[in-house]
Amino acid sequence: MDKKENRRENECEEKNSNSEGSEQDKDYKTTLITLNVGGYLYITQKQTLTKYPDSFLEGIINGRIMCPCDADGHYFIDRDGLLFRHILNFLRNGELLLPEGFRENQLLAQEAEFFQLKVLSDAVKSRWEKEQLASRETTFLEITDSHDRSQGLRIFCNAPDFIAKIKSRIVLVSKSRLDGFPEEFSVSSNIIQFKYFIKSENGTRLVLKEDNTFVCTLETLKFEAIMTALKCGFRLLTSLDCSKGSIVHSDALHFIK
Repeated sequence: MDKKENRRENECEEKNSNSEGSEQDKDYKTTLITLNVGGYLYITQKQTLTKYPDSFLEGIINGRIMCPCDADGHYFIDRDGLLFRHILNFLRNGELLLPEGFRENQLLAQEAEFFQLKVLSDAVKSRWEKEQLASRETTFLEITDSHDRSQGLRIFCNAPDFIAKIKSRIVLVSKSRLDGFPEEFSVSSNIIQFKYFIKSENGTRLVLKEDNTFVCTLETLKFEAIMTALKCGFRLLTSLDCSKGSIVHSDALHFIK
């Protein structure tokens, strides 16, 4: 047991020493390194980890910074293992590329600062500021009848991602109601335009036209919008047009969290 432990300690010491001039270091740029970051293992090349001089990872690889090793002799870094994926991708790509809907900007900025990657830290903070600015801007979705502009609905919210979600939900519901008749409506950036809206009594979900095709009623789409908003934690702030007396008959809905 003692011999095994000594061997691990020696391996760790060798990794932390900057042994220049050896034959093995001639293949420096293609040598693989395994990092244990918060319990997650990452395998990459030395040239990736040393891409930014004076960074924390470059310091470890070149022996400027001492780093403990785990039981298997891998460098162990006590940081967020899941977020390190984005740190490593930045080192590989040279730019900040995050998945759609990423919401951990503040945590990632802290990780970038720990790893002494100022370029990444600045990029994350810039992205964060843009998202906060966008979240303060009211966005909307317009649902219209191409033959009668007076028949329609506007949905307002200060959360762009929610507008996108409610739009996809309404499109999904519309397709299910109009199965086999996709020409009945078209979709653009902030507008869903129906070929026909047909008025119906409250509670009616579908309207049967003379040619036996189905069309969603405007009331159905309002109902879907309100239900989606409530499920996502939003509340109906007010009906922007209260002259008609009822939310169901209003021309606009305004949601806020």
